[in-house]
Amino acid sequence: MFKFLGKKIREIFKGKVDEETLEDLEELFFQADLGSEITMELIDTIRTLYKKEKNLTTETILEKIKEKLLQDLESVPIQEGKNGTPHVVLIVGVNGNGKTTSIAKLAHYYQSQGKKVLLAAADTFRAAAIDQLELWADRTGAALVKGKPGGDPAAVVFDAIEAAKARGTDVVIIDTAGRLHTRSELMKELEKITRVSEKVCPGSPHETLLVLDATIGQNGVEQAKTFHEYTPLTGFILTKLDGTAKGGTALAIQRKLQLPIRYIGTGETIDSLAPFEPNAFLDSLLAS
Repeated sequence: MFKFLGKKIREIFKGKVDEETLEDLEELFFQADLGSEITMELIDTIRTLYKKEKNLTTETILEKIKEKLLQDLESVPIQEGKNGTPHVVLIVGVNGNGKTTSIAKLAHYYQSQGKKVLLAAADTFRAAAIDQLELWADRTGAALVKGKPGGDPAAVVFDAIEAAKARGTDVVIIDTAGRLHTRSELMKELEKITRVSEKVCPGSPHETLLVLDATIGQNGVEQAKTFHEYTPLTGFILTKLDGTAKGGTALAIQRKLQLPIRYIGTGETIDSLAPFEPNAFLDSLLAS
């Protein structure tokens, strides 16, 4: 997936481990978007290690890095809806992060498990957004509930969940308008959507996932913090982890907000979304 970090670490430690190579490693960690807190912890760990072991190998360093990073990452089981009610997933994010595409991939993922999926087109600000989701519904075979452009997004959510309950649908995935995390009036609309979902299906939304572009670096942390204030997030979908991203953003976000990465997108195809697996992620990040 990445090979960025592991390859560079191996290049740095071709020779001996000393303060100079540790400085190079520190710079590399910052380049990888790990953030200052994780970076300094890793450097301190490796410095302690090389002072204890004279013949420290690169592989030992990589093993220690993985061990340390794994402490921050967790694989969280999916919370299902109660018997007779759908599992409701609210998807939020800013424009351009791959939100609608991620919804289509998530629908495909659930369908591959034999689940019946309904998409709720609650992005009523743009007619094109409704059309785009309708296209993906046709492609994936998911049901769709939509409103009129300019309509009340919360009303679409109400209708969608009621329809899902009546049809025995397993999963409802709610698309919302892309919004800047700095626009408080748009963020407050998410609060209303969440309230309506809870009213029509107690306990929902069962998941509220923020779609983040993994290439944007530390700005992703600020996005996540603001969204979390208005609609409590349960996790993240990280997109564009297809070789262009450095990967550290995922670790920095999980550390700062103590919220799990739920899914990662690694390509353009409909099946290129997968549940986040910490071990596999770190193996890829630290590969040669």
